[in-house]
Amino acid sequence: MEEVTEAVNNMSISEGAAGAGAEGHKKNRIQVSNTKKPLFFYVNLAKRYMQLHDEVELSALGMAIATVVTVAEILKNNGLAVEKKIMTSTVDVKDDNRTRPIQKAKIEIILGKTDKFDELMAAAAEEREAAAAEEQS
Repeated sequence: MEEVTEAVNNMSISEGAAGAGAEGHKKNRIQVSNTKKPLFFYVNLAKRYMQLHDEVELSALGMAIATVVTVAEILKNNGLAVEKKIMTSTVDVKDDNRTRPIQKAKIEIILGKTDKFDELMAAAAEEREAAAAEEQS
């Protein structure tokens, strides 16, 4: 878990790093997969995006929807985010094995910073520094 947090903290976010959908590049969009990365990778990435952009858009298709909802709930329950908008739809996804496209559910959740976001993030950073100092002594 700590390795994931460290990797996210050390990551630099470049133009278009959030991925591109049909709507084009969005700097604050995270497209979530339930197979590629662990849950807390997305939680920590969303925190980082909110630090940079004041809001984050979490997006997922099909089975990854549960992961997006869990990420959003973790952020809300920790007092870091508030729900701004939730959109659901279906999209046609082409499958090489079929002649017709299949429809998949899609969710997009837009979260904004809470008033206490910066304060909570600073407190968490202090805790990490104190734990690291204690480990070294």
